[in-house]
Amino acid sequence: MEMGFRKSETSHHPRHHKLKALLQLQQFSYAEVKKITKSFSHTIGTGGFGTIYGGNLCNGRKVAVKVLKNVKSDGEDFINEVASISQTSHVNIVSLLGFCYEGSKRAIVYEFLENGSLDQFISKKSSLNLDMGTLYGIALDVSRGLEYLHHGCKTRIVHFDIKPQNIILDNNLCPKVSDFGLAKLCEKRESILSLLDTRGTIGYISSEVFSRIYGRVSYKSDVYSYGMLVLEMIGARNKETVETAASDSSSTYFPDWIYKDLVKEEHTWVTGDATKEEKEVPKKMILVGLWCIQPCPSNRPPMNRVVEMMEGSLDAIEVPPKHSLQLSAAPLAESTWISEENSDHSEVLL
Repeated sequence: MEMGFRKSETSHHPRHHKLKALLQLQQFSYAEVKKITKSFSHTIGTGGFGTIYGGNLCNGRKVAVKVLKNVKSDGEDFINEVASISQTSHVNIVSLLGFCYEGSKRAIVYEFLENGSLDQFISKKSSLNLDMGTLYGIALDVSRGLEYLHHGCKTRIVHFDIKPQNIILDNNLCPKVSDFGLAKLCEKRESILSLLDTRGTIGYISSEVFSRIYGRVSYKSDVYSYGMLVLEMIGARNKETVETAASDSSSTYFPDWIYKDLVKEEHTWVTGDATKEEKEVPKKMILVGLWCIQPCPSNRPPMNRVVEMMEGSLDAIEVPPKHSLQLSAAPLAESTWISEENSDHSEVLL
């Protein structure tokens, strides 16, 4: 099927390698996409880049079909997403089954994951309470997925939009990183990325995106987003405590609050009669999260080190410096589950 790409692309152009990745995948016609989704009758999710529909392939396999909206004339976001995922193979990365590129129509066919996205489990409105051990397992597996993207692929993949909505859970609550619309492919020797191409979601965007005084944009931006994700998972387990803190001050910022709690050893994030192990798990997650959101990118650990910290002993993790954490992100009421009215997590392009 003719994909409508210009034939003048040279083999040395970065886009050429992305197009080559597309050609190795199964391509569906738009008519086939409509048939798979029963004319887009079952919506299972929405986002800034499109709507996700449930469907079935002709062999009966359940799939999730992401239909893109506001497509650029050259389909850049589409090419980024498909090319990025087509080069991956990891238990914690969503599997790509095919795509549709027909005229102005763009769709991506993924494996279907029964439990939906992580935000459904850590939302204030959610009645699905996960125990701390399960949350830790999810956080650890997400770190492994990001480690693979940064260090395990032939070409480094920087996601640029890690957040609960983009972590999908299967029937065993195994998390998979999804939604690669903002991803960038770069050689591992490249540590600096173009600021003009950097996008993300408010509350998860790293400090260097907002101000170059913190450094240049790199794969460490994903590390920051991961840290915010982990801290948000802790906050979800302590809804009443954090809500009380937020009501005391309109500018309460959860990482700042939990840092003070950690230093004072008040452990208000531990619920009930917890065992020693049950106390250590959230503390480890907090320490790792705080290291990951350090304002200066060079002070954040790379994802392979993050995995080691998550898997290793709590005693081996030092308390990170505070470094005016509140300067590097939005206040809690704007960036976490406490503010349901802002739950659409507005996306920005810088």
